[in-house]
Amino acid sequence: MSAWPRNESPLSSGLTDEERRSDILGLLRDEARHQTARVTSSGADWLASAGPFPRSTLSRWTALPTAPAVLPCGSVFDVVNAPAIFGRLMLNRLWSEGPGSGPVAAHRGRTLLFAAPGTAQRLPSLLSWEEWGGPGSGGRAGAVPPLFCHGAGDAVTVPPLVPGASSAPRWLVAPDTRDPWLPGPDVLLWACVRVARATARATRAGAGAVPLPGAAGHGDRLPQSCS
Repeated sequence: MSAWPRNESPLSSGLTDEERRSDILGLLRDEARHQTARVTSSGADWLASAGPFPRSTLSRWTALPTAPAVLPCGSVFDVVNAPAIFGRLMLNRLWSEGPGSGPVAAHRGRTLLFAAPGTAQRLPSLLSWEEWGGPGSGGRAGAVPPLFCHGAGDAVTVPPLVPGASSAPRWLVAPDTRDPWLPGPDVLLWACVRVARATARATRAGAGAVPLPGAAGHGDRLPQSCS
């Protein structure tokens, strides 16, 4: 990722909204060959719609396409913020066995999964109600690492349209549509349970322990609303 070229030159100023969007789209197309996760013009529109002044956000991105942005959560999206490895494992489960994911970013050793509005409020309570195996399994604290759920009243740093410095946030799954599908709390709970229990089984197997009968539980099934 650090090898991606930087493009610090601002796009043309004094453009109409439609011309500005075309200018952004042209730059993104030029950068496409360097990226594994590419933001489209429609994706940029969607991200900008989260803020109170979408046109100002798009104008800033036009001038500074390699600059991250800070956007509010709660109306267009929530964000579930997981440790990097656990979040990547969740992402793998969502794509290999589940319905896929919405946009996903990486920043400062964390994985940011963009989720449906309301997820930040509901997911913590769902996690607290989940049964994390039986005696000797380590309990909930040992099953799922701390997850930070950002919803109404919170804001998150989102990656730039064009990759910049290697230390900057970057997209793992970039927004590419004006109306992306976003997982809700039930889907993310399912992914958490799958990853946590697979990790626990691998740990027990490595220690020579016998898995507990019935430890899989209902969390190993994809929620009915997502199948």
